[in-house]
Amino acid sequence: MKDNPFSLWVYLSQSPLLWLTVTLLVYATTDAVSLATRRHPLANPVLHAMWIIGAFLLATGTSYTTYFAGAQFVHFLLGPATVALAVPLYENRDRVVSSIVPMLVALVAGSVTAVVSVVLLAELAGLPRDVVLSLAPKSVTAGVAMGIAESLHADPSLAAVAVILTGIMGAIIVTPLMNRTGVTDFRARGFAAGLAAHGIGTARAFQVDEIAGVFSGIAMSLNALVTSFLVPLVVTLLVR
Repeated sequence: MKDNPFSLWVYLSQSPLLWLTVTLLVYATTDAVSLATRRHPLANPVLHAMWIIGAFLLATGTSYTTYFAGAQFVHFLLGPATVALAVPLYENRDRVVSSIVPMLVALVAGSVTAVVSVVLLAELAGLPRDVVLSLAPKSVTAGVAMGIAESLHADPSLAAVAVILTGIMGAIIVTPLMNRTGVTDFRARGFAAGLAAHGIGTARAFQVDEIAGVFSGIAMSLNALVTSFLVPLVVTLLVR
């Protein structure tokens, strides 16, 4: 393969590793572009990697099942990556403990706002009940949102799409929004990003500042717990 690079392509094209390779190369490229633009919000690597790979799958007529068979190793690494968030959390434990009260207040306010606002807007728009239920857990990680959607007999796939779009939008607007509103405390900026935009927002927060990333990871974790209890209550009270 070293002497003949084409043989590498022949090998990959006949193996599920092709899609793992494509995923890693596309993300590495989009991340390099993001770095070259000094992490400009609109150069978000998740956003651009997603549409590039999607276009590639459409152009080659490749099904998602075939793609996932090769790229599932990346999916597997999400678990260890989430657990790894505990390392910076431990290193900054004194900051976290000193902010526990405002964090809990922000957690309740943010969780309620995230669920109630989307449910009310969806109801006002006259969306079908199963769509409203699928949108309700949009601000938590995909795995948790899909579990909540299943328990409500909604569409887990639609819930996952809503989660991804919410995360990307949150990652794009969080920095300009915080700069425009004058929020300079990276604990608050990070907590808001993780609460509204889960893992994708947390990745963005770590790009901006480590303290913001730590508090974003905390918000992401706590919001998953609160939202799993809150969504059924809000649905009972607000959804027709």
